[in-house]
Amino acid sequence: MAIQLIEYPKTTSNLPLRVARGHFATSHSHINYYIDLTMTKHRLSEAREAAIELASAFKPSTIVDTILCLDGTEVIGACMASELSRAGFHSMNSHRTIYVVTPEHTSGSQLIFRDNSAPMIVGKHVIVLAASVTTGYTAQAAIEAVRYYNGIPEGICAIFACVDTCEGFPINSIFNTRNVLDDYQSTSSHDCPLCKAGIRLDAMVNAHGISSF
Repeated sequence: MAIQLIEYPKTTSNLPLRVARGHFATSHSHINYYIDLTMTKHRLSEAREAAIELASAFKPSTIVDTILCLDGTEVIGACMASELSRAGFHSMNSHRTIYVVTPEHTSGSQLIFRDNSAPMIVGKHVIVLAASVTTGYTAQAAIEAVRYYNGIPEGICAIFACVDTCEGFPINSIFNTRNVLDDYQSTSSHDCPLCKAGIRLDAMVNAHGISSF
């Protein structure tokens, strides 16, 4: 089955949100919209647009040593590091630069850093960057991992979010259920109203994309 995407434009920028309505399963929940962030994560022009808007949410007094990229957001993270550096944000790193790093996921969904990448977290001021925050499980795991490695979390940002806070941090997002998709639902598979109505799943989705049935 082909998934039909529609675009919601952002009124303050040229960045669109591409979504499909249906019945989808993630590793944590069932959702009624698939948020396709492929182009925003991998097309330089869109990644740069997203980075500029996300960077603007942080105060210039914020210390940023590292951007921890989740969900394949490394291009956005690199653009964001460039934008923060250009805007004069402070870094405690010896070279006065910002690291852009991706965690490794264990089979139990824990986030770890190998000996070669852990120094980019240990003692560093870290911003967590996610493609989307729906249940908040992955963002929470990221904050916990930063703290476990003795890093200092400075904030969470995402392209799309349907929760406002995570681990005590407000989630700075470009799109959220206040400005688009106010009927977005994320529920456990046991409580899914679409399952209870007998509506079959359309696809499995994760940070890599979508697999239709």
